[in-house]
Amino acid sequence: MTPDAIDPLTLGGAECLELLRTAAVGRVVYTDQALPAIQPVNYAMDGDRALVIRTAPGSKLNAALRGAIVAFEIDEIDPATRAGWSVTVVGPARAVTQEAEIDRLMRLLPGPWAPGRRDAFIRIGCRQVTGRILAPAAA
Repeated sequence: MTPDAIDPLTLGGAECLELLRTAAVGRVVYTDQALPAIQPVNYAMDGDRALVIRTAPGSKLNAALRGAIVAFEIDEIDPATRAGWSVTVVGPARAVTQEAEIDRLMRLLPGPWAPGRRDAFIRIGCRQVTGRILAPAAA
């Protein structure tokens, strides 16, 4: 494929951002004690270029994400048809500390699925957004 050719299985940035608005759960990828770690989280898009997750204050995840560059992934895959899509975001994570912003995010995000207090918020900037359509191999 030439550099100017368009890969029909690649999603454009606008399509990726729209798909990010359709899900409530994704996976955040971060570094934990110099090793890769992945954790499912519920999230919401906040504006056009950021997503926000809830976590427990003082949790291992909260500490690991603050100031880190992280990846975030969502997908929808149908094993029966071997079709679907995947979207990945890479960007900086930062703690939300302003009380007014925390109050707004409490209303924006769905309630936490995990038990316990989850009223700390991490914003992940969508610096790199990529996506792919998954399609069955041609016969």
